[in-house]
Amino acid sequence: MTSAHLSLQPVQAGDFDDMLALRIAALRPSLERLGRFDPARARERLAAGFEPATMQHVVQDGQRIGFVTVHPEGDGALRLEHLYLTPGRQGQGIGAWVLQGVQARARDAGLTLKVSALKLSDASRFYLRHGFQPDGEGDWDLHYRWSPAADSA
Repeated sequence: MTSAHLSLQPVQAGDFDDMLALRIAALRPSLERLGRFDPARARERLAAGFEPATMQHVVQDGQRIGFVTVHPEGDGALRLEHLYLTPGRQGQGIGAWVLQGVQARARDAGLTLKVSALKLSDASRFYLRHGFQPDGEGDWDLHYRWSPAADSA
């Protein structure tokens, strides 16, 4: 785990372009493996779900290095929509730190946590390592679910 100071900070509407660049950098290798990399589609997908109230910047030592999006999904779940870190910051325990905070939020509210990961991406191993269970798949994504009850069992 990194010993650097980590925090989450609010997202503003004017942060979109920087967040898009980060998302593209984080997803590009996985999308290229699937033959699905398209900057225009990446912009459209982020724009479609861009709700600053549900988003937070991941900040390390005062520098924005990622972002996370969590929003309600139905009555009994939260959806982890985005968890991206700049490629040079991955594999240092930062994503685990963010995810543990999201899981604590779900646990405290008694809610299931849902997430999807691109097929052939490293994210699938990350979510499985953190207690998520497979919950179906789509054309391009694998779906996972984490339950506070299963986590405490």
